[in-house]
Amino acid sequence: MSTATPAEPLRVVVLVSGTGTNLQALLDAQGASDPTGRKGYAVVAVGADRPGTGGEERAAGRGIPTFTVRLADYPTREEWDRALLENVSAHTPDLVVLAGFMKLIGPEFLRTHPTINSHPALLPSFPGAHGVRDALAHGVKVTGCTIFWVDDGVDTGAIIDQRAVRVAAGDTEETLHERIKVEERVMFVETVRGLAADRAAWLT
Repeated sequence: MSTATPAEPLRVVVLVSGTGTNLQALLDAQGASDPTGRKGYAVVAVGADRPGTGGEERAAGRGIPTFTVRLADYPTREEWDRALLENVSAHTPDLVVLAGFMKLIGPEFLRTHPTINSHPALLPSFPGAHGVRDALAHGVKVTGCTIFWVDDGVDTGAIIDQRAVRVAAGDTEETLHERIKVEERVMFVETVRGLAADRAAWLT
């Protein structure tokens, strides 16, 4: 259930698995008001699926609460799902952002919290864990990144926004992915700002 009113920042919990560059972009842009005076968004907590992530370190450096929920600490995936849900729910988010979070989220979680994710390809093309590699192998001249609502499929949720990135001659998976990440960071910030400004359209 939403806790934010139009005059308050949208409460965002970010989940990470790695260095947290998308998280950093979100942290740097939070708090700014939109032209109508609505106060944008605030990252109220950051969670990870393993200890020692750069993302958690970035959050801790800003004084933002962090938590870790390791899959290996739970006997079943369902129990891990419940633990993740409990940890996230403790921070009463309006929106959950998967920013390089490398775990699938359970259905109860998705029923409870609106959740968005990004993918380094122009969905529905090249879903799955190797979107950049698969696009290169297919020989496309334009690829990019997508932000979408997470559902119970793999990269199958409703698309929110996309950005195109041209494939350069001689691109490797690494060089292409780095250029995609630049666009992805900008798109994440603009998407979360847009959702904060237009929260009446999707929050219930």
